[in-house]
Amino acid sequence: MNDEKRVMIIGTVPYNKKSTSRAFDAYFHYFQKENIAQIFSNTKKPCKGHCGTLFQITDQRMLKRWLGKRIETGLIYNYDELEDEWNDTDLELDSGAAEKAYRIGRKHTPFTHLLRGVLWQKRFWCTEKLNKWLDEFGPECVFLAFSDDFFIPKIALYVAKRYNIPIVSCIGDDYYFNGEKTLDPFYHLYKHNYRKLIDRVFTWPGSAIYISDKIRDKYNAEFGLDGETVYLASSIERKPFRVINKQAPVITYFGNIRMGRNNSLVDIGYALQKISSDYCLEVYSNEQDERFIEVFKDNPGIVFCGSVPYAQVQKRMAESDITVIVEGFDKKDVNLSRYSLSTKAADALASGATILVYGSLESGIIDYMRSTGAAMVCNNKKNLVSSVKKLISDEELQKEFYGQAIVITEEHHNLRSSCTVSEGIIKKAISKMKSEDKKNE
Repeated sequence: MNDEKRVMIIGTVPYNKKSTSRAFDAYFHYFQKENIAQIFSNTKKPCKGHCGTLFQITDQRMLKRWLGKRIETGLIYNYDELEDEWNDTDLELDSGAAEKAYRIGRKHTPFTHLLRGVLWQKRFWCTEKLNKWLDEFGPECVFLAFSDDFFIPKIALYVAKRYNIPIVSCIGDDYYFNGEKTLDPFYHLYKHNYRKLIDRVFTWPGSAIYISDKIRDKYNAEFGLDGETVYLASSIERKPFRVINKQAPVITYFGNIRMGRNNSLVDIGYALQKISSDYCLEVYSNEQDERFIEVFKDNPGIVFCGSVPYAQVQKRMAESDITVIVEGFDKKDVNLSRYSLSTKAADALASGATILVYGSLESGIIDYMRSTGAAMVCNNKKNLVSSVKKLISDEELQKEFYGQAIVITEEHHNLRSSCTVSEGIIKKAISKMKSEDKKNE
């Protein structure tokens, strides 16, 4: 790409191409690494992605500094010193106490968000080391990977104001509008403060990139933004068409099992057993919390396979007869997944496997997959057995889904076009802010 802008990604997880946060690949795949940098808060050492340099600030080091220890709160990583990819997905911690703290923090309760807000309020992250690193990079645009924490947007605002540059917000989940009916005072305090902060982000010049049209229309209308949808892409190579093996089909699920997805997978496991005692669903997930895993234990139709590297995900998906996409049905889960359209859709459509989709049509990815005409979509437990039977037995339907998946992948999940749109949004935001600055001189 010509005339690339220097973009500062600010988000929780370090950008890489093969594991967590690989969604960014749809935005920056063709960028030169010298033009991409990132500030992140995850404890893991990054691996090679497209960032030439990264700056890590963790809760653990912030807490030590808050307690009076004279330590650096930030670490710099440069491309050449990084490993090619992560071999595991565990957090890298150096003490049992810290590990316990992170287990508590991962629950993402209003109280833990408020605690983290207090921890970061002192701005121990804002150091001469960080500012020098920022100056050396010279960002022209901030790319804010939205999250439900306070400190990531605060850092984004700090960088944007320091260099008078726009913020392009990457919005995939409805953290702002989604709310719960609760008497919990911590929740209402957290939500009030969070919305005030995001209001500040959206009043700063910039634009937005959305994961789907559904969430784009809502945020553009509410905040007067001119953002665009950029569909996620996949690096999975499509396998040639083959009919489903009726005797022993390989049926797989890859991804998060929270937000009621584990219960939907349980429904599929039992449905498979009603069709044949030889049928089972392989579930691959990074989840380690037994509260979400234990529902599988008495289900003969599910084999929980745990975590595997993304390269193994790609390999097993290519070997799959059916790959599964699910969401939960409970209202609280639907509220969280209403606009979600993760890499699962792009991967499944690109893989060449036949796709089974199960969940509420109010969930973003379920509604989207129905609109593609490239998958068997079931939104009612009563119809699950008949839907799976038809999918396995109807070879013409399998061919139809396979062909339509090719069409949708090229139309929506094309890496080149997604990156072109992303770069256009970034350049437009920079140009617009410069024009406004000239008018005000």
